Amino acid sequence: MSGLLRRAIWWAQDYAYAAAWQIRAFGDRDRAEAYSRGTGVPIVVLPGIYESWRFMRPLIERAHRDGHPVHVIEPLERNLSPIAEMADRVSTYLAEHDLHDVVLLAHSKGGLAGKLVMLGREASRVRGMLAVATPFGGSRYARMMLTRSLRALSPRHPSITALAAQRDADARIVSIYSRFDPHIPEGSELPGAKNVPLDTGGHFRVLAHPRVIAELAALSS
Repeated sequence: MSGLLRRAIWWAQDYAYAAAWQIRAFGDRDRAEAYSRGTGVPIVVLPGIYESWRFMRPLIERAHRDGHPVHVIEPLERNLSPIAEMADRVSTYLAEHDLHDVVLLAHSKGGLAGKLVMLGREASRVRGMLAVATPFGGSRYARMMLTRSLRALSPRHPSITALAAQRDADARIVSIYSRFDPHIPEGSELPGAKNVPLDTGGHFRVLAHPRVIAELAALSS
């Protein structure tokens, strides 16, 4: 199979996965509180842009079955705010609920906000972060997008360049990503972090990849 055909198949599979989970999320009436009980390490979910927390159900359900309380921050729904505002909301939540030794579970843009949390006023409450398909260096495609929230993910945007220059939290981050991401041609490698490239393609369907589940279990053990 040619590389071009393989990428086309990965792309189609990725959007099929995303469409299926967006439809499920739209019709799902389960409440986030159902996952907030447990005796394990607390996990706080940071979804990607335009995503409901329900989009990350495969990981949330697995973590909860393993005994972890999983916290969903409702104001992050759809994740359209600037990353600084998102990080502030997460930090406020950690303080208000007096959470400690937290593992952040982030997808895409959520990982940018998560890193900012790990550099901010409540950084001591965070053990580490599993970031799935996060554009730590931005995405060149963002410059062509119509909405401000997407253009803010450009490699030249001040929020991206400023975050990349801060390295203090990188050693506590696990960045996991596919070798071909149709949304992030630059990839998600983060210098200083534990980088886990997957021999597959996609931006969304990697959320259900067994290695992602294994890395979350290792980080929260």
